[in-house]
Amino acid sequence: MKKFLTLLGSLLIMVGINTTAQAHQHQETAIFAGGCFWCLQEAFDKVPGVISTTVGYTGGKSENPSYEQVSSGGSGHVEALKVTFNPKQVDYSSLLKTFWRNVDPTDGSGQFCDRGNQYRSVIFYGNLQQKEQATKSKEVLEQSGKVGEVQTEIIPASPFYLAESYHQKYYQKNPVRYKFYKFNCGRMQRLKKIWS
Repeated sequence: MKKFLTLLGSLLIMVGINTTAQAHQHQETAIFAGGCFWCLQEAFDKVPGVISTTVGYTGGKSENPSYEQVSSGGSGHVEALKVTFNPKQVDYSSLLKTFWRNVDPTDGSGQFCDRGNQYRSVIFYGNLQQKEQATKSKEVLEQSGKVGEVQTEIIPASPFYLAESYHQKYYQKNPVRYKFYKFNCGRMQRLKKIWS
């Protein structure tokens, strides 16, 4: 009986390890920047197939930048969002559609009320397939005639640094302040004008 229980325990551990490995096989990441990372996080958290989202900083050269360093514009980083997703439930091209619908692609100097390079819109590709899909989606958008010249950059992913904990899921932690900011920034009004 003791040997049986030991064998059963070993089998359950192996199954658990195998299940965890399989879950990780069905995960990919995408990184986007589109102005305030609080707003991008809210948008992508609503997408079925998105496993998790994390706000942070990327694109610059300084290591472990703080919010103050990034928001001042001197770090070279942008406010960004890392999206972990299950490609069997949502593909990268669908994430690109969500991204475009939540930025002003014609603005190369920031987004909405947030001005400066640290708030510009960027697609950070992690591999050649993402680069090709991002480039194609940008071309399709430009050719559609819905917007003017697209200023959004498409560049290789670089080290991603987590933002401070109080920024993570800010829209959930501070809903009143978040909604006040989002409305006063004119984000929803501008997005409605571009995409309706």
